[in-house]
Formats: sequence, C-alpha cells, structure tokens
Amino acid sequence: MFLNTILLALRSIRRNLLRSFLTILGIVIGVSAVITMVTLGNGATAAVQAQISSLGTNLLQIRPGQRMSFGGGGGAGTASFKEADAEAIASQIGGVQAVAPEGRASAVVVANGRNWSSSVTGSTNAWLRTNNWTLAAGRQFEEGELQAGSAVCIIGETVRRELFDTRNAVGEHLRVKQFSCEVVGVLASKGQAAMGNDQDDVVLIPLHTLQRRVTGNRRVATLLVSMKDNADSETLKASLTQLLRERRKLADTDEDNFNVLDTKQLAETMSGTTKVMTTLLGAVAAVSLLVGGIGIMNIMLVSVTERTREIGLRLAIGALEREVLLQFLIEATVLSTLGGVIGIVLAAGASILLAQIMQVPYMFNTSINLMSFFFSAGIGMLFGYFPARRAAQLDPIEALRHE
Repeated sequence: MFLNTILLALRSIRRNLLRSFLTILGIVIGVSAVITMVTLGNGATAAVQAQISSLGTNLLQIRPGQRMSFGGGGGAGTASFKEADAEAIASQIGGVQAVAPEGRASAVVVANGRNWSSSVTGSTNAWLRTNNWTLAAGRQFEEGELQAGSAVCIIGETVRRELFDTRNAVGEHLRVKQFSCEVVGVLASKGQAAMGNDQDDVVLIPLHTLQRRVTGNRRVATLLVSMKDNADSETLKASLTQLLRERRKLADTDEDNFNVLDTKQLAETMSGTTKVMTTLLGAVAAVSLLVGGIGIMNIMLVSVTERTREIGLRLAIGALEREVLLQFLIEATVLSTLGGVIGIVLAAGASILLAQIMQVPYMFNTSINLMSFFFSAGIGMLFGYFPARRAAQLDPIEALRHE
C-alpha cells in the first residue's frame, strides 16, 4: 500500500512538471542561499584567521602612544623605544621566544633602471622569527653586518618581481635613497595582510643601517615580541607592561604611554565577528525556506481543489482517509526534498565561484548541507499536512459532485 501511494504521488508530480518546478523554486532558493552564505562566511573566517596568523605566531606588537596606531609609528609626541628595550625584554621576561626592534620608513628603491616605492624595515634576524617569515633564497644577516650597519638587504617577493622580473635577485644591488645595498636574501611570499596591505612589498635592512642611512635617528617604532606556545599571554603582558613602565620612568599615577596588541586576541575577535555575521546572514536566508513552504502549501491546496473528483472517486471505492492523507503528504515531501537536493547542488557551484571571486577558501560544510536537506524535507511535511488533511476529510458524495 505504501509503495502504491508513493507511485501515485510521483505520477501526479510528473503530470504537472512546470507547476511542480515553480512549487519547489522557493525551497531551491532558500536552501542554496543558506548554504552559500554559511560556506562563504566560514571561508571568510578562515581567511581572516590565516591572514592574522601570518603576522606572527603568538605575537605581541608594542607601540608608543596611548592608542593603537596601524601606521607603523607611535603617537605624536610620545617617546619611542630603544634597542636596549628589546634586549631587556629578551633577557628579563620569561616565556619570550624572540624579540625584534623594528623601525620603518617609506622609500623609493631603484635597480636595473626601474624604481619602486616600498616599505623599508630596519630590524634584526629576530624579525623573521616573530613575523613567521621564511627565506625563499639567500641567507639571513650576519652578526657583523647587524652590528656595523652594513649595506645589505633582504627583499620581499613583490620588490623582487618589480625590480628583477624572473631573475635571481640574490647578489644583485639596489639603491635605497642615497645608498646602494646588496641583496642577500629573498623572502617567501605571504600575500595580502588582514588590512589589505601587501606583505611582500618590503625591503628589510639591519636596524643600524636604517637608523644611520635612512631615518638619521636611533628611534625604534615598534617592539615585536613572539611568545612561546606554552606561555600565559596575560602574565607575560603584565610583566612586559611593568618592565616598560620602569624603563620609561612612569610614576604609579601615570598612564601607560605605550600599548600592546595581542594578534591572537585580534584573530579571535575578528573571527567571532565574522561568525556572528555568518549566522545572521544564514538566518535571513532561512526565511526564504519558510516562504517556499508557504508556496508548497498554496499549490497543494490548489491541487486538492483541482483533484476533488479524483479524491472523491478514490474514497468511494474504498480508499482510507489515511491513504489519501499519505498520498498528498508524500507529494509535498517529495517536492520539498527535490528542491533541497537541487538547492544543495546550486549552492556548491555558487560557493565555489564566489569563493574564487572573493579570494577566500571554499570550505565544504557537511553539517549545514545535511541540515538544509532535512529541514527542506521537514518544511514539506509541515506545510503539506494541512492540504493533505483537507483532502482526506472530503465527503465522497460531495467530492463526486464537484465540477
């Protein structure tokens, strides 16, 4: 009996293919919208986490000023750091893996008759460790080069491409402002940062070289502190704050004239924000599923009206009410389930395409796909029950008289 009821339901759906397609259109749009929004949201969250992680593992960025500045310098009128501050942190604070003093300046670099405006960073080899940089070619700075402020540099992939094309840049020379430096290494590519800046557009030179030949002062704009994996960030930050307050001779009543940014907390905050936005977008898209369910109910009510004589004939020759109820309920469920399957297929294609356009990873989420499928089937059963119940309760005599 159950199999025969399913066959009757499928035959009825096939008899009105265009109407059946229009009936499930709302479900198709709802399912595809929900899955696409959630998939892209998860991809955006993963992209944000990856970009912030590329800044450095367990990294603390310490800058002068009472408010965080993303421009690379401290607050106006605030005393900058000294190279000795980095040495004090490395020797006196436990849980520190590496400390890198950093200075920055913008300059036009020239090589092979080409020029390129880039960010010139002065630091030590610890800068590579704190920022998770690896070398694609060449070597790090030698200790003598760091101490003497030698004219050597390590360049990013963007600078190498713009100035040297496909050539091996190691051993070549480029001019930074008024001095020429030898390229001793090339950094492996990282791509865009979380703020949209090109991380590969950088020229790294020894800190003393930057201070003597570019900025003309001994200021250190930023201290980069990489924590060990098992270090307690809150305890370490408290120790850092206390040490720097002592070194900067701040009284107990004075506010900190520096700030500490924890990239791990930044990643968690931004990831949490994107997850909330993904949930909201998914919830908004899910409303279209309810609209699709209402569409199924309306079309099923029309179908019951059109097939009143058929229903009356079945009831007159002995069909039970539950058989009629089951037939229409199966029709509604099959329609909504088919819409769910089509929606999942469309969502997969749309997600892959949009992920490439947005430059975020495509992350297939099994749970949201299964949830959308079963939810679409549930929508069909829920909104199909009322029309099915109405059909089952028709009076056979009145139904046969229906014109």
